[in-house]
Amino acid sequence: MADKLRILIVDDEENMRHMLKVLLEKEGYVCEAGADGQEALKKFEQDPYDFVLCDIRMPRMDGSELLREMRRRQIPATVIMMSAYGSEDTALEAMKLGAYDYISKPFKAEEIVLTLKKAEERERLQKENLLLRRQVLKEYGFGNIITKNERMQEILQTITKIAEYKSTVLIVGESGTGKELIAKALHYSSLRRDGPFVPVNCGAIPENLLESELFGHVRGAFTDASYTKKGLFEEADGGTLFLDEIGELPLLLQVKLLRVLQEEEVRRVGDTKPIRVNVRIIAATIRDLAEEVKKGSFRSDLYYRLNVLALQLPPLRERRDDIPTLVDAFIERYNYRLQRQIKGISKEALGILMDYNWEGNVRELENAIERAMALAEGNRIEVHNLPPQLREVKTGGELTIPDYEYSIKKVNRQVEEELIRRALRRTGGNRTQAAKLLEISHRALLYKIKDFGIEEER
Repeated sequence: MADKLRILIVDDEENMRHMLKVLLEKEGYVCEAGADGQEALKKFEQDPYDFVLCDIRMPRMDGSELLREMRRRQIPATVIMMSAYGSEDTALEAMKLGAYDYISKPFKAEEIVLTLKKAEERERLQKENLLLRRQVLKEYGFGNIITKNERMQEILQTITKIAEYKSTVLIVGESGTGKELIAKALHYSSLRRDGPFVPVNCGAIPENLLESELFGHVRGAFTDASYTKKGLFEEADGGTLFLDEIGELPLLLQVKLLRVLQEEEVRRVGDTKPIRVNVRIIAATIRDLAEEVKKGSFRSDLYYRLNVLALQLPPLRERRDDIPTLVDAFIERYNYRLQRQIKGISKEALGILMDYNWEGNVRELENAIERAMALAEGNRIEVHNLPPQLREVKTGGELTIPDYEYSIKKVNRQVEEELIRRALRRTGGNRTQAAKLLEISHRALLYKIKDFGIEEER
């Protein structure tokens, strides 16, 4: 019974209520009936219903009034209206008020059943879409951006504030810092979440094809244009276009992009008519665009248009406090993908990860964990499972003693400063933990940090 769909039949004719109840119960539905809108509302107070079959003309409260009241009370049931006085205007009015469909009396039994089956399919698709949206939000929303770092937390707070605006966002950061992940979080946290998210790498598409990819083309626009093609701006209409590596965009296309941002319309290659588009632009780059403007390789007017809201993502070496949390998350992810049962990572192996410089940032860390898990013999990652470059490279710089230096006092001071910096990096700036690693008191560490003029290490 719990799996059967519930239908409320609302009609002032007792014979009609009885006929529909018998018909639909044979089809496997659970049916209740009411003589008018007021009875229907009392039924809703007692039980939920999936569908309502409702006559329009009834005493006390007719079908139109019931629809209005259901909308006011936010009753989610799907309503199918019925009437012997049908007209196109009546049907349109019912649809405007929120009805799913309209059936004229007299009707055949198959017509009612078919309409309900179509309504069932629509409900199923809506539930699937809702589930998919929730999964997308889980994957690309803030929950998937793993961080305890103060700077990254500030960026997430900024995303919350700017997500609803259409203003262009420029994301700046090194390769592997998660620029596309931030762009997706912006999109799926905004009102555009139901629209498309269209990513394009401006540096990965040959220059002679990029214009056609972005703006589309009409048939015959150039030698190989054998059909009319929509561009990525049109594909992203109602959603977000993510222009990765925007610094690689040729100057000619920079002019055309600026025109799109200003006029909110595109013109396909070879076409004379503009096409209106409603697109939010999120751009990303590893380059210093201000410096590129000075060099003349990036237009200043486009730079200022893109740089309305800027997000500067810190590299992983500046958010080392996130490394243990990221490692745990990647172990959980790849346990599922690789069908492993890795419980964690050894203290020595984690220490190497904390000390490494991570030129490839979070992406490089993820790749290192995936490789280590594939090679691990036991149930945790050990030092020898890590990539060779991690085990061989010492970060923080090799300590060198100049040929002219003979002072033990000066060299000891140099060694002491380097060890303090290394301990602070290892602990993500936690001075209490660093003091334990150095085997000195917390007070002594604070004094030495001040004496050496060491900035907060992360």
